[in-house]
Amino acid sequence: MSALRPENYFDNAATSPLDPAVKAEMLPFFDEDFGNAHSLHAWGHRAMAAVETARARVAELLGCAPESVIFTSGATESNNWVLRNFPDAAVSPFEHSSVDVPAGLLGCRVLGNDGYELEAPETAVRLVSVMSVNNETGAVLTVPDTEGALVHRDLTQTLGKLTVGLTGVDLASVSAHKLYGPKGVGALYASDRVMLSPLLAGGGQELGLRAGTLNVPGIVGFGAACAVAADRMDKDLEHARELRQTVLEVLSALPDWSQNAHTANSPYILSVSFLGIEGETLVIEADARGYALSSGAACSSGSVEPNRVLSSLGLSQDRSRGTVRISFGRQNTVESAHGLATVIVGAVAKLRNLGH
Repeated sequence: MSALRPENYFDNAATSPLDPAVKAEMLPFFDEDFGNAHSLHAWGHRAMAAVETARARVAELLGCAPESVIFTSGATESNNWVLRNFPDAAVSPFEHSSVDVPAGLLGCRVLGNDGYELEAPETAVRLVSVMSVNNETGAVLTVPDTEGALVHRDLTQTLGKLTVGLTGVDLASVSAHKLYGPKGVGALYASDRVMLSPLLAGGGQELGLRAGTLNVPGIVGFGAACAVAADRMDKDLEHARELRQTVLEVLSALPDWSQNAHTANSPYILSVSFLGIEGETLVIEADARGYALSSGAACSSGSVEPNRVLSSLGLSQDRSRGTVRISFGRQNTVESAHGLATVIVGAVAKLRNLGH
């Protein structure tokens, strides 16, 4: 099997590679500074000092006070924590499954929509949850009139990529591994308007709000990733725009395809649909040629079902099933973006010919 080339990895919205500078900051906390951050001895003090430095770095990128940042295992935990505290909520139809699934279990309401435009809740709710950037299409979403409800935003695809605005936001969920940090660590931002009951009980960590021994290496990595992102956000943004434009220019040679775009989109995520093609098949074709992307449709029990987000936008089943997501990152190059798009053009032409 040929070696995988990082520049050919275009599934950065799923996870991003660990930045070398982040790895370097994490390594001492696996062996030299291995203490429990809540121990009273010197090893514990060193670990806690590193945690608080990381908290300040995350807070700086978020634009909030450090004491408003609570470390978790990731945005999935943070999202579940929010909804478990506020089951009288209304959520958008475009949310990640870590919002959509608990919302369904708790009987939360789903906001109406006209395309990407969300409608205000019909009746009063305690919380409205609307992600900032949709993880499947890259659409930048706005919160409808909440009439005094608390506002929760999933910022997983925003932090470190686009400017975060917390004005009017009471709760926000983030993950480290979407911005070149480690997997298994994230945070919940909670404003001073919010009173939370712990989701995990049994310890006094994180001001008694989140029990469990702190993942010090992961938290250090999260902070380091935020510091790197703050330094190079403009550079990364311009790079993503160039990569996106490269792919679109090559795809323009194909007939019968379309973007699933909004009036405001993150340049880091490109959702495209090809008529007459199964998205999963296109992913497999690209993978066979050394490129990684993802499908916009879910495969269940051997049959392809329409994607929930795309269905909410009114896309036909054929278009939904033929959707793939290309997500851009630092390690990608203009040459690899051109190569991926060329592979897609060839694969689509081949698959369409086989279908006739």
